[in-house]
Amino acid sequence: MLCWLAVALDGFDLVVLGAVIPALTESHALGFDSGSLTTAATLGLVGVGIGAVAIGPLTDRFGRRASLLTCIAVFSVLTLAIAWAPNITTFVALRFLSGLGLGACLPTALAYMTEYARAGRRGSAVTQMMTGYHVGAVLTAVLAIVVIPEFGWEAMFVIGGVAGLLTLPLMWVKLPESQAFLEARGKSASPAASPAASPAEAPVRPSALMRGRLLRVSLGIWIASFMGLLLVYGLNTWLPQIMGAAGYSLGDSLGLLLALNLGAVAGLLIAGRVSDARGNKRTVLLWFAVSAVFLALLSVKMESTAVVYAAVFLAGVFVFSAQVLVYAFVGHLFAAEVRGTALGLAAGVGRLGAIVGPFLGGLLVSAGIAYPWGFYAFSVAAVLAVLALVAVPAHLRGSRS
Repeated sequence: MLCWLAVALDGFDLVVLGAVIPALTESHALGFDSGSLTTAATLGLVGVGIGAVAIGPLTDRFGRRASLLTCIAVFSVLTLAIAWAPNITTFVALRFLSGLGLGACLPTALAYMTEYARAGRRGSAVTQMMTGYHVGAVLTAVLAIVVIPEFGWEAMFVIGGVAGLLTLPLMWVKLPESQAFLEARGKSASPAASPAASPAEAPVRPSALMRGRLLRVSLGIWIASFMGLLLVYGLNTWLPQIMGAAGYSLGDSLGLLLALNLGAVAGLLIAGRVSDARGNKRTVLLWFAVSAVFLALLSVKMESTAVVYAAVFLAGVFVFSAQVLVYAFVGHLFAAEVRGTALGLAAGVGRLGAIVGPFLGGLLVSAGIAYPWGFYAFSVAAVLAVLALVAVPAHLRGSRS
């Protein structure tokens, strides 16, 4: 539950800038225009990506507990400060810096869940934790409707920062260090142990995953993670516009976006169970392959509203959980002493896909070919993820839980 709360903060960050953009634009607050808002959105994601990559060696050296507490503290304080940003430059800088802290939360939480889950339940543990991401996003969107008209856009960043700060005392008291991390460092502790492990003699460097047999494994994982978040962010950003171009009404287009995300939550609950029963690699390959099929089918104009809603819901079931299954696969493949680094790199490279996805969709929309070519492009991305993962072995010799 504590890791679920940490991931829910990521869901908050996904939605909060989009929620405040109309208020920033209408009130001319800080002098924002479309160009500076795009810069703020992009640099925020860049910060998240850098934070995800940077935290891996640190969490493998200093421990999961200290890393997660520090990341949440950094994100919370800097998000709170955004409410008092005096100008655009400060606003954008704080978004970037808070992104560094936020980006580091997800890989650390993923490492925790992988290492604390019972044998045979890791897939379920990871996917259930990731429902926090979507719940956080939905709650933030609903909150924005109530809060912004009454208290202004600044209140959203105050709420996000305070929410993060309120989780810290609870985590300080209740969150134990990872037993697998302690064992990998030659230590032992009871499951309720709370002190962070002392630093190892040297951090695990990301370059350790770019040599020898691990290079092919890492490349396959990174490509799949990139394509997975390209799909998640690309579809969340442009699905209403693409469906509108296909001739569906605006109301239907927004309803389809909701159906897509409801499918995402259902998919997360299903995917983990299937992964535990059938194996990580087999499941993630199936999920991306089915995603490619449903995305291609969305290019076909459907006359029945019920059918199109069902197709979008099923696309959400497979597309969103496919990305999370990549994380579960990484946690399964790599030993505890390098797991944080591996998860951080996978999440960091994936964040590049989160930037490219909306950019690619925007290019197709601007060119007037988003329908049907947007769905074809997204389908190809899912196929590329399948091809990349085919080259990754189901197990690595010498890896330990």
